[in-house]
Amino acid sequence: MPGGRLTQAERQQIALGLADGLAYAEIARRLDRPTSTITREVMRNGGPTGYRADLAQRATQQRTHRRRQAAPPVPQALAQPYGRHPEAVRDYQETLTTVFVTSGLPKMMARVLGCLYTTDSGKLTASELARRLTVSPASVSKAITYLENLDLVRRERGEGRRERYAVDDDLWYQSMIRSARANDQFIETARQGVAVLGRGTPAATRLENAARFLDFVSEALIRAAEQGREVLYTTTETQSDNIAEPGPDGGPAAAPTATA
Repeated sequence: MPGGRLTQAERQQIALGLADGLAYAEIARRLDRPTSTITREVMRNGGPTGYRADLAQRATQQRTHRRRQAAPPVPQALAQPYGRHPEAVRDYQETLTTVFVTSGLPKMMARVLGCLYTTDSGKLTASELARRLTVSPASVSKAITYLENLDLVRRERGEGRRERYAVDDDLWYQSMIRSARANDQFIETARQGVAVLGRGTPAATRLENAARFLDFVSEALIRAAEQGREVLYTTTETQSDNIAEPGPDGGPAAAPTATA
C-alpha cells in the first residue's frame, strides 16, 4: 500500500469518486490507500459536498510551507562526559522523547523529561532546559507544572532563588503509587452503583466486577512498587560505589583500586 502525501492526481480521483457517490472505503480501495487517509483528506478540505481537488492541493502546500517556517531549530549536540558521542546522546534523547509521547505525554512535556533523564545529575534549571531544547522559558514552566502534577519531576531549591527540576528513582515509585490510588474513586463509586442498580442485575454485576478487578490490580501494583523500591535502592547503593567520575577530558577516570 503506497504511503506519503496524496498527489494532485489522487485528489482529482477523490473528487470524482465523491461526485459519483462512492463511499470513502471504495475510493480508498481504488487508490490503494487506507480509508482513514481518504476520510481525513475529505473532512479537512470542505467535506463530501465541498471537496475540490485543486483547493485541497493548494491548502496542503500552504500547510507544508507554514510548518517548515515554524519548525523549531534542532538543539545542538552538547559536549558529553564519560567519552560519550554527543550526536549519539542527542539522537537517543529524541528516541526517549518519542517513547514518552507514545505513552501519552504531550510533546513538550516529553522533551523536558527526556532532557532531564539524559543528564547525569538528573537536575536542570528552567534556563538550562530552555537552552538545551531551544524553547522559551514559558514552555518549560508549563511542562514542569504538568509533570509535577503527575509526580514525574520534583522542584529543588538551588543557589539563590533559582529552582532546579529533578528526576530520580523515587519519582517512578511515587508515580506508580499515584496511578494505583487514582483507581480508588472509581472503585468506591462503582460499589455505590451496585446498591443503586440492585445486586445481581447485569448493570450492577458489571460495575461490581470492574471494582473487584481494579481493586485487585491496585493492591498488586502497590505491593510490586514497594518491593521494587527496596530492590532498586539496594542495587543503586551497591553500584554507586563503583562508578568512576568523568575525567578531565570527558572520559572516565581510573576506578579506585581495591586494597587487601
